[in-house]
Amino acid sequence: MTMFQGFRTVACAVALAASASSIASAEGGFPAAAFGNTEGCHYAKTGESSGADVFFLLNTEAITTAASYCAFSKPPQLNGTAYTATVDCEEEGQKAEPQDITITPSVDGTAMTVTFSDGTNWGPLPKCE
Repeated sequence: MTMFQGFRTVACAVALAASASSIASAEGGFPAAAFGNTEGCHYAKTGESSGADVFFLLNTEAITTAASYCAFSKPPQLNGTAYTATVDCEEEGQKAEPQDITITPSVDGTAMTVTFSDGTNWGPLPKCE
């Protein structure tokens, strides 16, 4: 192996590691960024709801919609190529049983899809700017 080939190998490894770490937080591996539709991202930035009927926001604490709030009982854990977690949801003031979910990042890491154990999907939710 020439020095140039060795440099290329190291450069590729560093680029892959940087790419993976840009989507994951240092703590539990779950992204520190917020993901959502336009209204959800507005809420993430301002803390103010626009009152929209269609509202999705995923962050390190919970998944929030116009009608429900699903808090993580513990941080989502990476399990292969997706994250798994249990959420405690409230919908319009009514508490539901804890549910297992899967959060799947897009291939390029710019969006997340939330899948509930009953097959319901929310997303893909793009990363908030």
